[in-house]
Amino acid sequence: MQDKKVYLNGEYLPLSAAKISVLDRGFLFGDGVYEVIPAYLGQLFCLEAHLERLNNSLAEIRLELSYDSQQWSDIMAPLLIEGDAQYIYLQVTRGVAAKRDHAFPETVEPTIFAMCSPIVPFEYKDGVSAVTLDDTRWQLCHIKATTLLGNVLLRQQAIETGCAEAILIKEGYATEGAASNIFAVIDDVLITPPKTHEILPGITRDVIINLAKANQIAVQEDIISLEALQLASEIWLTSSTREIVPVTTLDGRPVGSGQVGSVWHVMQALFQDYKLGLS
Repeated sequence: MQDKKVYLNGEYLPLSAAKISVLDRGFLFGDGVYEVIPAYLGQLFCLEAHLERLNNSLAEIRLELSYDSQQWSDIMAPLLIEGDAQYIYLQVTRGVAAKRDHAFPETVEPTIFAMCSPIVPFEYKDGVSAVTLDDTRWQLCHIKATTLLGNVLLRQQAIETGCAEAILIKEGYATEGAASNIFAVIDDVLITPPKTHEILPGITRDVIINLAKANQIAVQEDIISLEALQLASEIWLTSSTREIVPVTTLDGRPVGSGQVGSVWHVMQALFQDYKLGLS
């Protein structure tokens, strides 16, 4: 693992040799953004959508970087490893400043880092448990920023209660998971919270919405109250590396029948077919 090849500021080198300055603003302030891009059978999944989100995040933190899709693809392609499922982690920080100062430096050379890792299969045959927690994060969750301490603490709290994920509640409504988007089947309609500054606009989330619309599955983007979530017949967690994970226990109580739901089985098959169709 330590000697796998990574990309850092124009060079491909062993992970053990990749170094950044202690004055890098990503290290000092978490002043950067990132993307996680899956690859199946050697093909990057929904690359354009991931790069669009990356560019939106860069614009939100006012970091100019004029790389086009081909340039990003050229950077990532040599990192792909053997295997059916893997992902590229791509991080861009504001770079190294002459001194530690909260204000943006006048001149800066962004730090660009990328590496590839296998997607480890996540065991969810019988579904997973989740817990609801107050959403205590900042107000700009639509930026895929490296400043993830709020998410880390909430996810750890869930893990320590024996759950796989925390579903976050803000002013009585579900926003997302600590490291995932959420879907719920309520009265036979698949619902996910709308895109606002309170959630990260997930690529897997968008694929699921499009697949549902194309296959006559009732779907809508709408707020989900905590009370509605507690009465849902199905709850899912979605992300690039775990895809679609069914939640069968919420706050110690069964979700619906307590079994993986029928709508999940349909969507899981559609999603896997969609992946193969892009390969």
